[in-house]
Amino acid sequence: MSIPAGSIGRVVIAADDLAARVAEIGAQVTEDYRGRQPLLVGVLKGAFVFMSDLARSIDLPVEIDFMAVSSYGSGTSSSGVVRIVKDLETDIEGRDVILVEDIVDSGLTLKYLTQVLGDRRPASLEICALLVREGAEDGGAKYFGFPIPPDFVVGYGLDVAEHYRELDAIHVFEPA
Repeated sequence: MSIPAGSIGRVVIAADDLAARVAEIGAQVTEDYRGRQPLLVGVLKGAFVFMSDLARSIDLPVEIDFMAVSSYGSGTSSSGVVRIVKDLETDIEGRDVILVEDIVDSGLTLKYLTQVLGDRRPASLEICALLVREGAEDGGAKYFGFPIPPDFVVGYGLDVAEHYRELDAIHVFEPA
């Protein structure tokens, strides 16, 4: 697969700011779930870096599982259709579940996932989103990191056509 035509632009959120905010969210989750063992459900692939850092910042035992959904394909805009590509391996009935998402854009994916997971009868279901696009609904996220501008962004797990996930900060992607 070739690198998409375009370039990495300005930093939107620096690595130090990401680390500080993730630590704050982890401390809040620790406080909110004291005495319980939440299940973090990461939405692959974009949320894996954020969820890894988040899990380590929560001072409680946590379990981890993943789902993969598709609504973007290889482009930079949503297709408008969400489908599950990889489902959970964990039965969530009666569990405290925190759905960990990289970015809330249109809210379509989040709405779909909260309905699917809610139908599985968890004890609780909260949303933790690293980024919320300016002008978008936060999808009811109890925990969120940063609002971001409407630019397409990459880094810290977010990609364009599977590239740039490894960047330690969040950058604007500027298509050619």
